[in-house]
Amino acid sequence: MAVSLAELVARFGGELVGDGARIIRQVAPLERATSDEIGFVAQSKYLNQLASTGAGAVILPVDAREATDLPRILSPNPYLYFARVSGLLNPPPRPPAGVHPAATVAADAEIAADASIAAGAVVGSGARIGARSVVGANCVIGDQARIGEDCLLHANVTIYHRCEVGDRAILHAGCVIGSDGFGFAPSAGGWEKIPQIGRVLIGDDVEVGACTTIDRGALEDTIIEEGVKLDNLIQVAHNVQIGAHTAIAACTGIAGSTRIGRHCMIGGAAMIFGHIEIADGTRISTNTLITKSLPKAGTYTSALPFSEHEVWQKNAVHMRNLDKLVNRVKQLEKRLNELESQS
Repeated sequence: MAVSLAELVARFGGELVGDGARIIRQVAPLERATSDEIGFVAQSKYLNQLASTGAGAVILPVDAREATDLPRILSPNPYLYFARVSGLLNPPPRPPAGVHPAATVAADAEIAADASIAAGAVVGSGARIGARSVVGANCVIGDQARIGEDCLLHANVTIYHRCEVGDRAILHAGCVIGSDGFGFAPSAGGWEKIPQIGRVLIGDDVEVGACTTIDRGALEDTIIEEGVKLDNLIQVAHNVQIGAHTAIAACTGIAGSTRIGRHCMIGGAAMIFGHIEIADGTRISTNTLITKSLPKAGTYTSALPFSEHEVWQKNAVHMRNLDKLVNRVKQLEKRLNELESQS
């Protein structure tokens, strides 16, 4: 695909400086961009790369108008602008509509005429797949499951029975929607399984990364609201609710019945206890352990930074003795107060 800078500005806005007829065929990093490619600078500390770039055009912050003589588009958010240009120039491949002969589709499943069902896919009884949606190879869509319009399910996605996915969702390879939550009652003979009779409800414009698992609710539904972005290898337990437009990075674990607010950002490998609530707009740093509710939005961190092994060992000894050190400090403070009162 080829597009002129003028066409980009007409579509996405921004201020054009320089040759609007310059043709762009692809996006690229500044250090390897060529004359028919466009790069971007979001932070002033990278403006020095403009002197050596071979890019045909660049996207810059509004206050960097004079940073280069190259044709340029000025935007208050160059990173977002770049994302939109990349999306325009790199549309996802779309397979032809229809059901592959090697797919297995229940007689009463409802599949839109312009949907695409790949080889090896299984679509259960009463399932519905919306207009222009794509179901990749070896996907399994359970009985009475619902897939909205314009969805993209990559290979080997599993949607369990009665679960629902909204419009324009993207589910990456190997993700599992609606598996049983971890519910067992102790008994004299071991563990008694608790049937998980809820569903998973996924809103519009959600993206779920590869090998992420979202468990169905025990009694109520697990809910992923519109615009949520989940990275790879995330565990979402039963009855969790994740608010709209929250983004969660890889390897995070969220225990059951926790409610995460809207527009939150959660770093990779965070661990979140169950039955707690996290306020809208909260940010949680990488590797942070959240053990109780966060009623006030803010940035929360509990991870310790790395150090050389020998240094870590010494600090670990000190951490084990923190209680003793605190008691010594209290005794010293008490003694100091006594001495001051006698003087």
